[in-house]
Amino acid sequence: MHPTVVDRELELQLVLSPERSVPVQARLTYRSDDPYAVHVTFHVNSDHPVHWTFARELLIEGVFRPSGHGDVRVWPTKVRGRGVVLMALSSPGGDALLEAPAAQVAAWLERTLRVVPPGSEAEQLHIDDVLAEWLAPTPADDLWLLDPLASDESTDGE
Repeated sequence: MHPTVVDRELELQLVLSPERSVPVQARLTYRSDDPYAVHVTFHVNSDHPVHWTFARELLIEGVFRPSGHGDVRVWPTKVRGRGVVLMALSSPGGDALLEAPAAQVAAWLERTLRVVPPGSEAEQLHIDDVLAEWLAPTPADDLWLLDPLASDESTDGE
């Protein structure tokens, strides 16, 4: 079965100062086979795009209230009277503050939630099937059980 992919290209603003920002092309990607994560690619058409991956739940929460800590923080605000979502990203290579249109991010998130509803992410990973396969007895298990040297009894009389 092929995973469902939800993509959205949009223009973000890289905030350089309170008075200045520059547009940055970005792509939001969600894959049903990686159901807990969202992927953001910046400079989509450049030779060196930048990729970030973080929790979908962090972005969902960040549309409504401040969320995250450390490398990724997201919060809603108003800029020039319109709703935006700010994303603060920190890495050893530097820090960035990006402004995304809240309505576009929320609409994209809604599409991801229709593909994989909240609370059903684990079902997409088929963890129970994988564990059952890993824990299933194998012919080698039978041989180990028949090993005449394997004994819990001591032979020296103790």
